[in-house]
Amino acid sequence: MKTLLEQRLKTEESLSEARRKVESVTHTQRTLEQQRSEFEQKAQSVRSKLEKLRLDSQETRVRSKTVLEQLAETGFELDSILETLDEQSGSRQWEAKLAEVATRISRLGPINLAAIDEYKEQLQRKEYLDEQDRDVTAALEILEQAIAKIDKETRTRFKETYDHVNSRIKDMFPRLFGGGTAYLEMTGDDLLNTGVAIMARPPGKRISNIHLMSGGEKALTAVALVFAIFELNPAPFCMLDEVDAPLDEANVGRFCQLVKEMSERVQFIFITHNKTTMEISEHLTGVTMRESGVSRLVSVDVAEAATMAGVGA
Repeated sequence: MKTLLEQRLKTEESLSEARRKVESVTHTQRTLEQQRSEFEQKAQSVRSKLEKLRLDSQETRVRSKTVLEQLAETGFELDSILETLDEQSGSRQWEAKLAEVATRISRLGPINLAAIDEYKEQLQRKEYLDEQDRDVTAALEILEQAIAKIDKETRTRFKETYDHVNSRIKDMFPRLFGGGTAYLEMTGDDLLNTGVAIMARPPGKRISNIHLMSGGEKALTAVALVFAIFELNPAPFCMLDEVDAPLDEANVGRFCQLVKEMSERVQFIFITHNKTTMEISEHLTGVTMRESGVSRLVSVDVAEAATMAGVGA
């Protein structure tokens, strides 16, 4: 007993370590999925912001060009004007030129004297928007690279899990049905968006989708899939609610045999009305109603009851 207790402690330590590893992997996967979702949301937000900045930048360029055209048509620099003056010209000539310029100015109409200042403001805004555009573009590239990395790792993990479950269901299905074959099939080419269908062929039938099978066949196929997943990621408990209800006696026997084998690694809690299934249980809990509307629980330890029955006999 001491040796067995020591082995049990070692086994429980190994089991705890394995559970911690599974929890760590599950936590990492959830974190990556959450990060991927956050990155996609940020990328979408960045794209919207980038589009708005592009529109603002385009609007700024158009306004800047308009201001430059107005300045070229209506404004001159003082130094360039002084260089063009002719010192030999008389006052009458300058008066004539002044009248001509005044006429031309009157034909031009109102002049925006604030165009130069507006141009400077718009130029500064354009430089700021260009810098923002470069920053946003760089951030978008980083986010897209991160999303691509997460997608790649997700595809790899999904493919490994899919292959493992597919391998186990190929083994579980014939054991539950007493023959036949079953396998998983992806409904799409993209591993991130594909669905998974169960293709099964019970003994003596053609291979078909699970939706075309009878109720009992569906139940057994679902049990095979659940047990295959348990092989990949075992849990300490498994709850089965009247899984054997649509099964015949032969299928119930194979189902009970598999449950009994797996009960060495997983503790099963099942609800059933089938006597064959009850026989493999170690502890029975029944619900009785001795009085109308009043339910009571009756618990029986099967091993202890068998011992007492033997002593009584």
